[in-house]
Amino acid sequence: MTERVVRRQARGLRRMAEILDAAELVIADVGYPELTTNQVAARAGLSPGSLYQFFRNKEEILDGLVARYTDEREEFWAARLAEVTPEVPLEALVGRLVDESVAFKTRSPAYWALLYGSATGDKLAAAAARLHEAIAGQVAAMLRRRSPGLEPARALTLGTMAVAAVKAVMPLVTTAAPQRAEELVAELKVMLVRYLSGDQ
Repeated sequence: MTERVVRRQARGLRRMAEILDAAELVIADVGYPELTTNQVAARAGLSPGSLYQFFRNKEEILDGLVARYTDEREEFWAARLAEVTPEVPLEALVGRLVDESVAFKTRSPAYWALLYGSATGDKLAAAAARLHEAIAGQVAAMLRRRSPGLEPARALTLGTMAVAAVKAVMPLVTTAAPQRAEELVAELKVMLVRYLSGDQ
């Protein structure tokens, strides 16, 4: 009996993930304001009735996406930054931070549409602010591992500014032509290395 329940729960979680995957694709295509549950159901290969077993409306789908983005990104950065050792060059660290942010932009275009969209901006922006605060703390901890003499408050300021710089440049990268996007990413890396190297 317990095994059947576990299997049913696992299927339910997989189905919810598939629905959120489909919602991301619809949002990337038409934006959140134009999204309908029928579009999401069709993209997920479900009937509207089956979708409603998991999400009753588009607002609940948005809540699911916000939770997915914030939880996954916090776990990702916590794991990546915890792996950093003092021997890793600063240029490599910055490259990793920036390249992963750009890769996430490419993998999850709906995130940026949601974050900067007027219909969803407040809700996702609040969640993103909490996420970025957590990442800044993780960056600060990583910087202190590299430079044990760095004051905690200063490390947090550096981490906060580094995350803010990446966040500020990402919309420019998102909307730029490929060659221009590469130039912006390269300049972002130079800026961060020069900024952070002043306290390393």
